[in-house]
Amino acid sequence: MSTDAPLYERDPAAYQAYLAEGNRTQPRKRVGADVIFRDDEGRILLVNPRYKPDWDLPGGMAEANEPPIDAARREVLEELGLDWRGGRLLAVDWVPPHGPWDDSLMFIFDGGVLSGGDIARITLADGELDNHEFCELGAARDRLRPYVLLRVHGALTALREGGTAYLHGGGVDRRTGQEQA
Repeated sequence: MSTDAPLYERDPAAYQAYLAEGNRTQPRKRVGADVIFRDDEGRILLVNPRYKPDWDLPGGMAEANEPPIDAARREVLEELGLDWRGGRLLAVDWVPPHGPWDDSLMFIFDGGVLSGGDIARITLADGELDNHEFCELGAARDRLRPYVLLRVHGALTALREGGTAYLHGGGVDRRTGQEQA
């Protein structure tokens, strides 16, 4: 057994270099943050991005070193012109690699029920979105990619039950092992 002091004690600069090398070589995950807003009829707000074929929830990808809640706030302001303060975390969804994309983590936050005044203030501000609409789940089913619809179901279940869902590819709550439908 070595009696040498650990690297962090005997050579702090070498220890920092060791940590930096580990940080440089470890995989990175993309992180996104979406928000579920509802109207007073319980419909959810969907947005129609110009850059992809399907509708989505308001939100988007986090910038480097940006916390997910800050990414959600920024995206809501950029996309909808709403100064949303943040809400409860409803779900975390691990999205497996697909197409050209590596895996990612999606954080889904509760945007609450928007007042009529908030809805009237929605402005498609940054040119990314073509349209927005409050939809019942039946209409959402026709507009969302299947795994995003499963993610929405998981998040709404967590909202109803007061918990947080841990999902894989939208469909399985790893807390319970139950598939979300």
